[in-house]
Amino acid sequence: MVELSGNLLFIAFILYLLGTFIFAGSIRQKKNMDVQKKPERWSKVGIVVTIFGFIAQLGYFITRWIAAGHAPVSNLFEFITFFGMMLVAAFIVIFFIYRNAVLGLFSLPIALLIIAYASMFPNEISPLVPSLKSYWLHIHVTTAATGEAVLAISFAAGLIYLIKSIDQTKSSKSSFWLEVVLFSLISVLGFILTTSSFAIADYESQFVYTDKDGETAETTYTLPAIVGPHEGELVTEGHIEPMVQVPAFINAKKLNTVLWSLGAGAVLYLLIRLITRKRIGALLKPLTKNSKLELLDEIGYRSVLIGFPIFTLGALIFAMIWAQLAWSRFWGWDPKEVWALITWLFYAAFLHLRLSKGWHGEKSAWLAVIGFAIIMFNLIVVNLVIAGLHSYAGV
Repeated sequence: MVELSGNLLFIAFILYLLGTFIFAGSIRQKKNMDVQKKPERWSKVGIVVTIFGFIAQLGYFITRWIAAGHAPVSNLFEFITFFGMMLVAAFIVIFFIYRNAVLGLFSLPIALLIIAYASMFPNEISPLVPSLKSYWLHIHVTTAATGEAVLAISFAAGLIYLIKSIDQTKSSKSSFWLEVVLFSLISVLGFILTTSSFAIADYESQFVYTDKDGETAETTYTLPAIVGPHEGELVTEGHIEPMVQVPAFINAKKLNTVLWSLGAGAVLYLLIRLITRKRIGALLKPLTKNSKLELLDEIGYRSVLIGFPIFTLGALIFAMIWAQLAWSRFWGWDPKEVWALITWLFYAAFLHLRLSKGWHGEKSAWLAVIGFAIIMFNLIVVNLVIAGLHSYAGV
């Protein structure tokens, strides 16, 4: 059953990749074609392939649930793959509403990066820790991930809007920050390539260190140590000593992974710039030529309008109910709880500025991009660096 589950996830990944290329074919449509009309042949094929990919990933989710005996959302690998699956589901629904093929050309690669990112974490099925043995695991985590996935569609629409509207022929604050956003996506690819390379090389470094409780502990690095654990000692001979050690409340191993990701992303970004002699935004701009800015703005807004209440239910209301049952308190200022609140406040401000202050167009697009950055900071940095009650993944 576990092997079948893994095969279905791989098939889904391949179909999403194929769907991306098919949607790219639809960009060749005539410039005077109204993108709000029924999609052309390439778009129809692309959405059918995407739906088959989603069905395959749904099969992965069901078979893994059967094999594990609980909803497969209990660690980083499972949560992130579910997040990617729901992002694709949100795209499929929104595609049938707005018939925008370019959205698929950007949404599917984001989902692919998310799923590939998940695959870098341990994917073994393990028993639930006591605090997770509750039906609220299914309710809270899946609802929160679904809300974030719908909000991610607003990011895709906002990114397309910015790539199309920002003048790439001259340097400006807008073009600079757009490049920063695209660099961040490339850094995720850098993480995948780096982790895969050292995994193939079977790299491991053992450290003995002092944890935040003052106890002696051991950890294994799968990437060369740029930063080491608190009062850590490298016990594997012939490997590089870390440059610095971090305080005990910071997960040094996971911070090391983030630093490697940023470094690999920087190398990839510089290579692309040297080869093409263009900004990444300028390279992507031709793909947006048939997109209507008004439609992209509408998609971004509607995605937030749908995703925000779902996120509110999952990440705040259901989370507080479960926290009361598991830890006898509704709120405890755990890092994940804090960032869930920050995310909620940001999107509440998004809707306020949109409805009351008239922040449409480029301003709204930037808000959608910033909102997704907050979600990813919560998913990556808070999960990988800051230790808390929600740190369930053994990576």
